[in-house]
Amino acid sequence: MNSFDGANLSCPIPIQQYPHVLLAHGGGGKLMQQLIQQMFLPVLGSPGAVLHDAATLAVKGDRIALTTDSYVVHPLFFPGGDIGTMAVYGTVNDLAMAGAKPLYLTAGFILEEGLPMTVLWDVVRAMGRAADRAGVKIVTGDTKVVDRGKGDGIFINTAGVGIFEFETDISPTRIRPGDAILLNGDLGRHGIAIMAVREGLMFESAIESDLAPLADTVLALLKAGIDVRCLRDLTRGGLASALNEIATAAEVGIHVEEARISVREDVQGACEILGFDPIYLANEGRFIAFVPEAEVDRALEIMGEGSQRIGTVIEKRTPPVTMTSQIGSTRAIDLLSGEQLPRIC
Repeated sequence: MNSFDGANLSCPIPIQQYPHVLLAHGGGGKLMQQLIQQMFLPVLGSPGAVLHDAATLAVKGDRIALTTDSYVVHPLFFPGGDIGTMAVYGTVNDLAMAGAKPLYLTAGFILEEGLPMTVLWDVVRAMGRAADRAGVKIVTGDTKVVDRGKGDGIFINTAGVGIFEFETDISPTRIRPGDAILLNGDLGRHGIAIMAVREGLMFESAIESDLAPLADTVLALLKAGIDVRCLRDLTRGGLASALNEIATAAEVGIHVEEARISVREDVQGACEILGFDPIYLANEGRFIAFVPEAEVDRALEIMGEGSQRIGTVIEKRTPPVTMTSQIGSTRAIDLLSGEQLPRIC
């Protein structure tokens, strides 16, 4: 950590302009980027830190990956998943996006007074099943209880540790113009599954979250020798936010084609009714991979059914991310001021 004199610091964000923004918007989009770049990094960041899903650390000559995350999803159970499964898979996926093999997790539970033991037991068992499926061990944890009305059931904080089995540097800094952008499946199901439960919406077909562990797919890409430049899972803020963050970090432009981005018909219909754009919705089993043009076909074969090339990296430009629509027009894809759906993960 950098040394600093706290007495001489003033808050770099004009707080008076945002008295309730974090509470109202869930801390996503442009404001969160400001908080990270102007508040957290100058005080808490390490020199040369790269903003990525996990930190890469050197420990006695070995490289390990370390990540942390917190889960506050509401409701606790939703079609296709629950907060416990999400806590495991979400942490595993962050390690995978750095190219690491996940090994160990921690789990910290903040429990609200009055939480039924049956609910806690269901969440704990779900976490155990998820850890088994993902091939990781939960090795330590903590519990705290807060007053009734102060915790909304359960919040879970995790940390994850992984090792690097392949000598590769997966980072936005490796992206080059001409690289292809690959997506491993359809978008928007997680966000709509959550909203359907919250609002009591009924659809002709069940819409379930895409919640899934991604490490096996990523490690298969690396084992095959694919030159993976960068990876990013499409959680909070969805595809649009991920593309903007990467374009900014890599100092490149990105262009994608809407026709190549798969959205299920029922999800698209729900988005139209609710006024959502699926490229901004959170996903829990989707990621993008940046690879050289020559390796697109091999990478897509490994990524499996539903995977698609959705765009190309271009020279740096303003706006940094653009999309050709279904009707052939081009529009900018920008960061939202907040999140379409708070408490989504």
